[in-house]
Formats: sequence, structure tokens, C-alpha cells
Amino acid sequence: MKSNKWLIIGLIVLIAAAASAFYVVENLHSVGITVHTNGTSVNVKASSFLPVPSAMITEMNEKALVDIQDEDSTVSSVKADMQAIAKEYNYNATVKIQSQFGTDQLPMPATVNGTSMVPTLQDGQSLILLKTDDFKVGDIVVAKHPDYGLIVKRLAAINGTMVYLKSDNTKTEVVGTQTIYEDGYYQVVTIEKTPLNTWLPRENVIGVVKGY
Repeated sequence: MKSNKWLIIGLIVLIAAAASAFYVVENLHSVGITVHTNGTSVNVKASSFLPVPSAMITEMNEKALVDIQDEDSTVSSVKADMQAIAKEYNYNATVKIQSQFGTDQLPMPATVNGTSMVPTLQDGQSLILLKTDDFKVGDIVVAKHPDYGLIVKRLAAINGTMVYLKSDNTKTEVVGTQTIYEDGYYQVVTIEKTPLNTWLPRENVIGVVKGY
């Protein structure tokens, strides 16, 4: 009877030891990854039982910087890219993004191109936006336009799935002249450029400008 008791105790100890060993082995191949970014730079930090390969962190830093500057990246896609790199090094990664806007809040850099947002924003001015679909009338946003690429405008109206984006600059700019022939006469006419105001699908808005 006593031998059976000690046998049972021995089995329990063995099972516990095996479970502990399995836990340790599993955690040796698990790593916590934090992508620190302010929208213009990144710094990837790893947290694990043992030091992780420096090559893995270097690769993550390079990829994260590309992702942050990509207009189509999301929190989910950045995390997936970090996990894919970790997997190449036989690690299971838990990833979070830390920025000036909080945890898992993704910033992105942008640049003003043109004078349509004068006097609020100047041509060539650097911006930091927060990628989000949580925006409201009055916000300055960056959106994808089918003809002009990325545009910076003020959100003037939201109508269902569409948003109306408007320029702060309301002045018409003379950009040149053109000679035309009409009714038997040559005439010189001015060519004017009006700041862009446009309706776009709501999903085209990338995010809200937070820093300028």
C-alpha cells in the first residue's frame, strides 16, 4: 500500500516536472515585441527569458520603419510583419505598438504639397497624423485621392459613406496665361487654379493630422 502511495506521488512529481520543463521550453521561444514609434522613427524592443538574436531586431526595425511610412499599413499589418520575422527565427511573438498617441495607435508622417491649406499649413510643411477612422467635422485629415494621391484637407461634412473635404485657402490663384483664337481674334486669357474641394469615400481618409 505504501509503495503504491509513493508510486503515485512519484508520478505526480514527474508530471509536474515535465509540465514545468515544457513551460520553460515554450517560453524560451516566446518573445514580447514592442514597436516604439513617433511616426518618423522606430525602436523595436524585445522581452524574453533569453537574449534574442540582434539580427532579428535589426530586421524588425527596418521593416517597421517601412511599415510606419506606408499609407496602407495598419496596426494589424505591422504586428503581422513583426510576427512573421520572429517566426523566421523560431520565435512566437506577441507584438504591441507604443506611440505618442497610446498603445496600438499608429502614427504616420506626411508632407503638405501645395498652398490649398494656407494659412493653416504651408507648402512643404511636415505633418504627423494618427491613422484612424474616428474623425469628425472640423478635423484636418489626410486622404487618398484617385487623381492627386495623398491630399491634406479639412473635413467639412460627413454624409453616410462619403466625406466632403475642403481647402482652408479660398483664393483663386493665377498660374499663367494662354493665347486662344476665337471669333476671328487672338485673345490672351489667364489660367486660374482653384483650391481643391472634393467628395470622397469615407474609407479614403487615412487619418487625422495631430502634429504640424
